[in-house]
Amino acid sequence: MKRLFAAAVAGLSLLLGGCATTVTSQVTTFHQWPANLADKTYVFDAPPPQDDTLEYRSYQNLVRGELEHLGFHDAGAAGKPTLAVSMCFMATDIPVRVIAVSPPFYYDHWGWMRPYRYGYWYDPFWYGRVDDYIEHQYRRELQIGIRSIPDGKRLFDVTVGNLSRNASTPEIMPALVRSAFEGFPGPSGQARVVELKLEPKQ
Repeated sequence: MKRLFAAAVAGLSLLLGGCATTVTSQVTTFHQWPANLADKTYVFDAPPPQDDTLEYRSYQNLVRGELEHLGFHDAGAAGKPTLAVSMCFMATDIPVRVIAVSPPFYYDHWGWMRPYRYGYWYDPFWYGRVDDYIEHQYRRELQIGIRSIPDGKRLFDVTVGNLSRNASTPEIMPALVRSAFEGFPGPSGQARVVELKLEPKQ
């Protein structure tokens, strides 16, 4: 029976491992987006030197890809853009103490293990277990802004927040960037929940 149960659990694990993961984010957008914006050329703001890492540039490329889908064009260093795009992100490890109590069992006179239902203190053969461990959750926040270069007016600000037990920020970030531009420019001054499927890497 134990072998059959173990095989069933292994099969279920393989099934779940092949499924797409749902990434749920809180998205808050503020914007004053022009109804007709003919020139959608942009340039990225330079990050502070300490933030200019290969990881940062990788996420910047994700933003570039989403903007391209929306009809924006990266003007590059030699261009004359009308928009400036800023981006910043942070990830925080939040350790949470978890106390889990498993149901108690006892062996009856036939040798069978049965659940005990009359309180732990009456049974000298209590087989319940208390597990005390630390579970890590990760809070991530992505902020993206777009402003007009000629007059400095801010046109679009979005904040994406996510809480997950997944320790890999590079794995979660594509969904956060997509969530930032979901329904662009989206409702202004409102917080909404965006759920996206993150396909597992092959």
